Amino acid sequence: MLRGETVLTGRARLIVASALMLFVQLALIRWTGANLVHLSYFSNLILLASFLGIGLGFLRSRTSNDLGRYVPIGLLILVAFIMVFPARIEGSSTDLIFFTEVRPTGLPTWVSLPLVFIVIAITMTGFGEITGRAFREFKALDAYRWDIIGSILGTLSFTLIAFLRAPSWIWPIVTLVALWLLYGPRLPWVSRIAMVLIIGTLVVESLMAGISWSPYYKVHTEIQNAGTINEFTNIQVNGIPHQNVMDVQQRLKAEPVYGRPYERAIDNPLNNVLVVGAGTGTDVALALARGAKHVDAVEIDPRIQQIGSQVNPNKPYDDPRVSVHINDGRAFLSSNDTKYDLILFALPDSLTLVSGASQLRLESYLFTKESITAARDHLTDDGVFAMYNYYREPWLINRLAGTLDEVFGHAPCLDTFTAVQSLAAITIGKQADNAVCAPAATWDRASVAAAAQEIPVPAVDDRPFLYLKTQTIPDIYLIVIALILAVSLIGIRIFGGPLRAMRGYGDLFFMGAAFLLLETRSITTFALLFGTTWLVNALVFTGVLVAVLLAIEVTQRARKPIPRPFIITALFASLLVAFLIPNEMLLGLAVPLRLLFAVAIAFAPVFFANLLFTSRFKNAANPTAAFAANLFGAMIGGCLEYLSLILGYQWLLAVAAGLYLIAVLVGQRQASKSPVSA
Repeated sequence: MLRGETVLTGRARLIVASALMLFVQLALIRWTGANLVHLSYFSNLILLASFLGIGLGFLRSRTSNDLGRYVPIGLLILVAFIMVFPARIEGSSTDLIFFTEVRPTGLPTWVSLPLVFIVIAITMTGFGEITGRAFREFKALDAYRWDIIGSILGTLSFTLIAFLRAPSWIWPIVTLVALWLLYGPRLPWVSRIAMVLIIGTLVVESLMAGISWSPYYKVHTEIQNAGTINEFTNIQVNGIPHQNVMDVQQRLKAEPVYGRPYERAIDNPLNNVLVVGAGTGTDVALALARGAKHVDAVEIDPRIQQIGSQVNPNKPYDDPRVSVHINDGRAFLSSNDTKYDLILFALPDSLTLVSGASQLRLESYLFTKESITAARDHLTDDGVFAMYNYYREPWLINRLAGTLDEVFGHAPCLDTFTAVQSLAAITIGKQADNAVCAPAATWDRASVAAAAQEIPVPAVDDRPFLYLKTQTIPDIYLIVIALILAVSLIGIRIFGGPLRAMRGYGDLFFMGAAFLLLETRSITTFALLFGTTWLVNALVFTGVLVAVLLAIEVTQRARKPIPRPFIITALFASLLVAFLIPNEMLLGLAVPLRLLFAVAIAFAPVFFANLLFTSRFKNAANPTAAFAANLFGAMIGGCLEYLSLILGYQWLLAVAAGLYLIAVLVGQRQASKSPVSA
């Protein structure tokens, strides 16, 4: 077990190093996004920086100077930078919900994002080097197996911590323990001190009054106007104003939009009400005050709902008429057939992205045409559907009103309250006369068009980008991608050493790009079918890794090499099946069948893609260089993921197929040249 002063050796060392590498990557995504508001919407930036750094680390693992021992210094620099220059939102209103409109404190985006990218890439280079050195002690496929097992353990460990809602200081403690297992007394004192400083900083952060962690956010609660009749609890998540918890009558007086759906739903019996985005319970309390006999309250974040249970003065969650469901709203609709007299989408806005998907927000699938259709089908014959929010832009109101118009077949009521923030309530009955609009409050497509206002097409499940007005890639993303690629090329050239080591692995580069797109498609598929919850996301990540591990085992244990033409044919056939079977078809199945088909359709391409990869990788003469090429390809795949904004998620499969075709052709060309092991 001991080798000199190193605690772990052999496969145990590789497993721990791989687990630590993925654990730190996930922790960085969570913590940086909680303190740097830009990263709540650019979580892919951390992923791409990690791929770059890990790839550089694998290339550096050939050198004699082990810089992996000093990774805590990079982590300390990152933590110090973000603590000194945090980006949070000024103000305490609940209307700053779209990242294109926030006014953050701290350094400008064009300064903070590149600096964070560079520091994370350099830091992850150290973790990649630690793993790469352990990787080199094994044959290629054996190393890959233990690396994947470690990655699974890292994912499960972080998932467990998220489930326990542990504070942020737990993450560096886990990191320090793992580093001690890897280096023991060889871990430099400067690194030990750096880790202690990080732990101390995050302990101070966690002990600040009102700070707690949910599976999605760092949550800060603060009582304002204490001791007065206007007392309320302000909630911020990831430094962004999110909700104000106050008495329902006080809320109605301040924001009458909450009561407007009830004024439009005249004579509605309110026997059964569904509130999606129940949050801290204000909307639920209002439904009860208006006479609802039963309320299904759906909230995706358990911590936000828990705060509501504790501080909401109306105590709606203590009422026996209320059933609480901690779930994604779309998933809740697709998993039951209950009919409702009133369905409310009550400000169900998220302030973060789904990890692993560059543009998928927690509520993205809630506002698609298909989701609105599902809501309509859950209404009684006299039922009413309503949504309200600070919509920020008139075109967004028109998109949503136009979607309701198309789905229900008649125009909705549109009540606007403030021109600046576009606060509005949109209400529609299953039958045209179920909702009674005020004079001049009926949304009319012809009038909107005559006024030269835009009516963007509805968001759909394949392109659930509600807040993207046109089918394009915004300039800000193109600029960020260009900067990432420029920094990456410079970094690879400076820190990666001679590139000739990777020249024989061009096919693995393209496989890495394609695989990242497959992973993204798997995440978005399961998010649609089973919800955008943190648990679904974690299970998908684990499922992808298990499929990879299964491919490794099949390749290792096969008595004869699996014919390459068979693998290629199976891969493209599975991609074709996944492309031709729409997710809408699976949504109509019962949950057990839906899960069975989703696993088969999503993970079959992952399995065959890794059979192709492992059949090539096992003969690599320089496994670390080959793996680095694959990681750099994955980084390019992360950039190509933004094509979904134009093409939709389904067509990412076609892009992946094209990349695999290039990989096959490049591999055939390199067959006689590529370095192989004896």
